[in-house]
Amino acid sequence: MSFLAKLFRKQTEEEVKVAEKLNIGIVLGSTRQGRVSPQVGEWVKGIAEKRGDANYEIVDIADFKLPLLGEGTGEEPGLAQWNEKLASLDGFVFIVQEYNHSITGALKNALDSAREAWYNKAAGIVSYGSTGGARAAEHLRGICGELKIADVRTHPTLSLFTDFENMSEFKPADLHEANVNAMLDEVVSWSGALKTVR
Repeated sequence: MSFLAKLFRKQTEEEVKVAEKLNIGIVLGSTRQGRVSPQVGEWVKGIAEKRGDANYEIVDIADFKLPLLGEGTGEEPGLAQWNEKLASLDGFVFIVQEYNHSITGALKNALDSAREAWYNKAAGIVSYGSTGGARAAEHLRGICGELKIADVRTHPTLSLFTDFENMSEFKPADLHEANVNAMLDEVVSWSGALKTVR
């Protein structure tokens, strides 16, 4: 097809639907060796993709090699790539693990390594830990408020004791799928509404 034909042809209904879909990033909040966040992230993505209501992708902060805030030159390629990735997204699902009653240092650094790219977007939280990661999630909510991220109410919590075998192999209870879908309903709804603000 020639350039002019491509330029003036009418988009198919499927192309319009894909273009109109929101882009939601599933952010892996840990970078440590032996982490289980990729297992949890892929599980959430599998549930999300069955819905067909948005474009979902895993966003692994480990891929960006972010310097600790204030220790780099500010010119590191990962910083620019991180901000570009966040800017391309309409909403987020944070996969959060609890360390000493809070989020990981890696996630806090990643949150602090961007500013405007977070603004006026929505986020859901899926957390895990000895108490379901609830305390880490509450800390994250305060950070989200400062970054103008609207965190949704529904919050799937996973136990290291009952949803993981040997605290390393993720085997979630069936009941969590309904909670993830309820959380995604809210993320998609709020992400769409906030897109009009941006």
